[in-house]
Amino acid sequence: MTLLAQIVAVSGRVAETSSRIVKIRELAECIRQLSASEIEIGVLYLAGQTRQGKIGVGFNVLREARDVQAVGEPMLQLSDVDRALTDIATIRGSGSASRRAAAVQTLFARATRGEQEFMVRLLVGELRQGALAGLMVEAIAKAADVSIQDVRRAAMYAKQLGHVARAALGEGKQGLAAFQLEPLSPVAPMLAQTAADVAGAFDEIEGEIAFEWKVDGARIQVHKESDLIRVYTRSLNDVTAAVPEIVELIAKLNAYDLVLDGEVIALDSAGHPRPFQVTMRRFGRKLDVETLRKELPLHAYFFDCLRYNGRSLADAPARERFAVLETIVREEMRVPRIMTRDRKLAADFYAEALARGHEGVMAKALDAPYEAGNRGASWLKIKRAHTLDLVVIAVEWGHGRRTGKLSNLHLGARDPHTGDYVMLGKTFKGLTDALLEWQTEQLLACEVSRDAWTVYVRPELVVEIAFNDIQESPHYPGGLALRFARVKRYRDDKAPEQADTIDTVRQLYAAQGATRLPPP
Repeated sequence: MTLLAQIVAVSGRVAETSSRIVKIRELAECIRQLSASEIEIGVLYLAGQTRQGKIGVGFNVLREARDVQAVGEPMLQLSDVDRALTDIATIRGSGSASRRAAAVQTLFARATRGEQEFMVRLLVGELRQGALAGLMVEAIAKAADVSIQDVRRAAMYAKQLGHVARAALGEGKQGLAAFQLEPLSPVAPMLAQTAADVAGAFDEIEGEIAFEWKVDGARIQVHKESDLIRVYTRSLNDVTAAVPEIVELIAKLNAYDLVLDGEVIALDSAGHPRPFQVTMRRFGRKLDVETLRKELPLHAYFFDCLRYNGRSLADAPARERFAVLETIVREEMRVPRIMTRDRKLAADFYAEALARGHEGVMAKALDAPYEAGNRGASWLKIKRAHTLDLVVIAVEWGHGRRTGKLSNLHLGARDPHTGDYVMLGKTFKGLTDALLEWQTEQLLACEVSRDAWTVYVRPELVVEIAFNDIQESPHYPGGLALRFARVKRYRDDKAPEQADTIDTVRQLYAAQGATRLPPP
């Protein structure tokens, strides 16, 4: 049986190296050594996750547990830790908080100092040693001697990577093929890369292109199985009860088994989109849904069909998925779309989308599959304003009338290769008094450390930042900085993994006509 200390040692070596090849080799060798019953646990720990998810234990409890006397020699097995976390997660009733704290201390009393530190970081979500999903997918493929494409595809539809690893090492390609898009089991939505303009889309995508309005609404994924209908957000939260009019629309469709991807948005009496924050009011209200429905009716725009009557369409080319969508969903419920290679027609379509108050357009390759959870190059977003979804990695205390408030945000773009966040600058612009109050409360709840001026936080909050352009900067590790950055809004509908990457920032910088890119 595998000791936790072995996972801790591998995690440390992976964190110490910047070489992707070495990271994958270390992870693959470790995965091969795990027994069948340990694969799921070990893979998740190396990826900074647990099978139990949140177990109802806060940072203060873990900090106190870290002060427990550590043992000198490793004795904890992976199965011991997994069993203990399951027991802690199931503690309920009167005095549950103190009983959970006692159980955590009992577990930590059996661990070495290094294992205690590892478990603290694992349980607070701070174990960022570079073993992200992309790296782990490659490590699983290497360990099981199967193709990366097969593992990546299975990972789209699996509940978690531990299941994929167990299937890959136990059953190989056949086991991975069993993972399919199923109704009532939501998957992470496909995301888009960025193009500077319509002309840029023609440079990136070959053949005929589908152009669609880019609607600034709330992303939804609708599942139907017989009479059961569920509506999920971008973050896979079930919001069915909040959107009864969408449920009613789906109930009328001629399908016993269906998965649709789309957006919902609140429109005014003239059919123009209301601000994003207005639309999101529908998802924050649990009571008086019918009253709010009358005040803020939602309009659905569906743009993709991922499953229909027993068949998954996710691997089918977009052209086929779009054709199926047209047979199921009425035109007024589909996002306006044209398919063309005509640049003027595409430019006119883009201008019309802007004139109607929308953000811009999406450009999509018609021969590409649906890449759940990926920011695929076959989808490009084209917006008039430059914006990026970035992650808050730290924040400085304000001055003057902002004294006592967390104000100046440190903005980070996700590095998909390391899992770290590359700082692109700071901003305190665009913050209303209400937003200052809100972000101070939220960011203090994410605090991991502080100095005299700055509070460092877990990378959990995604903020949409508008900016004028991107410039080279020797002050930041990525060599790039945003000019005139200002807060547009917080994206509580997005997880940090869905934020824009440093690769996207580099592409935007290159599109500005820069003669050279700073080194990666």
